[in-house]
Amino acid sequence: MQTFSQAVGQGVLRGKVIDAVGLPIEKASVKIVSDSGKTSLCQTEREGNFACDANFKGGFTLIIEAQNFSILRQTFNELQDFPQADTFTLAPTGVREEVVVTANRAETRLSETPASIVTLSKAEIQTTAAPTVDDALRQVAGFSLFRRTGSRYANPTAQGVSLRGVGASGASRSLVLFDGVPLNDSFGGWVQWNRVPTIAVERIEVLRGGASSLYGNNSLSGTVNILPKQSGENFNFSAEIFGGTQNTFSGSTFFGFSKNDWTADFVAANFQTKGYILVDERERGAADVFAGSRNSNLSARIGKSFNDTANLFFKTSYFGEVRTNGTGLQTNRTHIRQFVLGGEFNSLNPKSRIQNPKLEWRVFGGTQTYDQVFSAVSANRNSETLNRVQRVPAQNLGFSANASAVVLENQTVVIGFETREVRGASDEIGLANNRATSRSGSGGRERTFGFFVQDFARIGARFVLAASARFDAWKNFAASSRTRTLASNQTTVVNFPDRKETAFSPQISLLFQATKNFSLFALASKSFRAPTLNELYRGFRVGNVVTLSNENLRAEKANNFESGASFGLGNFNLRGNFFLTEISQPVSNITLSAAPNLITRQRQNIGQTRTRGVEIEAETRIREINFSIGYLFADSRVAEFPANRDLENLFVQQTARHQLTFQTRYTKRDWSFALQGRASSAQFDDDLNLFRLEPYFGLDAFAAKRFKENLQVFVGIENVFNSQYSIGRTPVRTVSSPVNLRVGIRWN
Repeated sequence: MQTFSQAVGQGVLRGKVIDAVGLPIEKASVKIVSDSGKTSLCQTEREGNFACDANFKGGFTLIIEAQNFSILRQTFNELQDFPQADTFTLAPTGVREEVVVTANRAETRLSETPASIVTLSKAEIQTTAAPTVDDALRQVAGFSLFRRTGSRYANPTAQGVSLRGVGASGASRSLVLFDGVPLNDSFGGWVQWNRVPTIAVERIEVLRGGASSLYGNNSLSGTVNILPKQSGENFNFSAEIFGGTQNTFSGSTFFGFSKNDWTADFVAANFQTKGYILVDERERGAADVFAGSRNSNLSARIGKSFNDTANLFFKTSYFGEVRTNGTGLQTNRTHIRQFVLGGEFNSLNPKSRIQNPKLEWRVFGGTQTYDQVFSAVSANRNSETLNRVQRVPAQNLGFSANASAVVLENQTVVIGFETREVRGASDEIGLANNRATSRSGSGGRERTFGFFVQDFARIGARFVLAASARFDAWKNFAASSRTRTLASNQTTVVNFPDRKETAFSPQISLLFQATKNFSLFALASKSFRAPTLNELYRGFRVGNVVTLSNENLRAEKANNFESGASFGLGNFNLRGNFFLTEISQPVSNITLSAAPNLITRQRQNIGQTRTRGVEIEAETRIREINFSIGYLFADSRVAEFPANRDLENLFVQQTARHQLTFQTRYTKRDWSFALQGRASSAQFDDDLNLFRLEPYFGLDAFAAKRFKENLQVFVGIENVFNSQYSIGRTPVRTVSSPVNLRVGIRWN
């Protein structure tokens, strides 16, 4: 159905653009082309309204376009023929016509992208029962954090991302971007997911498979690109408040406006939860308490545009967090301050042979402080004693720029450069019998450079060829370790030698459009991850497991191969692919010794791991019902480890062979209902494959009722069946959260 509103007077056509459920579509492009060749362009504002100049006589064609919606066209013989109704209704496109930006660092349709990429829309994020971004991403088959728990309960250093079962660790093996800037911790590589409240997110794209040819370090297994919500025209206000079980409360707001050439937006969010007791009820003691968190987010952004061809913006943000880690003494605090200065330039010269030239750049940096208290828990878990107090200060400064343009009509070229410097340290006080016995400090600096180029070409009507390459170089320097024994006042100083490494990351991919609805693709690439300052110079303790640093670590480097097929017909889409990832020198926590009250491990390069797998995804839309399902098979094993042959052919820790996710969403008029399900086979929590984490299945539910146009009341239930499964063994068994309920109000 398509209906239109109009006000034909003084040469202006007015109307409103909405989607299939009646919600306004912001930033839809409205184009009026007269029979005489005159063109008028305008755009819908936040409420979906538009006003286009129409200073001509005779017939014209009206064209409305919006991302992820079908193009609407209608021809009129005269201005007076414009109908008297009040809205345009745009139908959503098929999945294959979605536009993505992550796979090629430029806009391409999903149907012509020779890579494995999945998207989460704003609607999918807002109808997820869980309240955080990482919980929403768990609906992507193959996405996992270091352990099975989420960011609300896990220590920040255990929130690294793994895709495709390559093996999770505290340091992320996937790059996470927010507004074009790395979200990965500059010192440790983990990801502070709570820095991104869902109210500030417009869309998420997940590129699976090595992506270092475009994104460099940390993109060993892929890239997660979180696209921020930004100010529309005039005034934009959103707010959300909810409360629930586990003494959970959250409030967040987004405020933005645009006037003349200026835009500004402001985000404020607060979240707190008491959490739950992590240790299994059969093993817990008096020392075990609730693991909860409390955090606050503030960010502000101001921008200025120049003649519709360039814009400049400045953004600053603050994040603060306090956590209890499951025992009375173990706590941690984080404070992060960040700034981003950036801009974009677009040329509008229609006579140029180079079309759509675009330049984007960012200068970013910040400081952070991470404080952690460690303890040793007695065998019966009824008491604990302090053994380490740690402070980790870090600073970083970086610059990135990339330019893209369409040349020779069907060819897009992208080039870019990135550099970053990180300085970090770990300052510690060692304790015994509740008395300080030593003071120590270790740390260093890291400086990185990277340059990349990509050529994306459409060859005829059936082929798409993409080739890219990147060179990265980095240096660790000014690294040292200092330890002072308080009883003797003796100080030991170790100065680590400077170290340099490089990585060359090429990628080539080919897509063959066999028919309008069916395509095949193949891809080969190299990717890498450099060891973090944290892995090189900082040790840590979780429960009765001590993990030592290793200043001799080398970069992880991977060879990636995959091939797959995609079929789409109307609102149905099916994708499947095979992949092989071989990682040389992966960093793993290797057991050095094991005693009843103390397990000692060290980070080591272990030779080679090999992951073979299959991904299958399907999605469809039937009237008001959206349904999608994803399956991942990943056989990830230690292929070679000359230093310890006993580990060869064992499963890589923290990887499950089978993962299944599904989600369904029903929306009609003012009601919305959604279900999200996840299942996983068993996995091991250690390198020796001794501590097995059993399979699990979890189901979440969401329901919402909209009142008027902007107000919505919602309820979310996590773990509907109250299932309890292992999330870790250290060797003490820790378990998943029980059923969790939240009820809230959303204004948009």
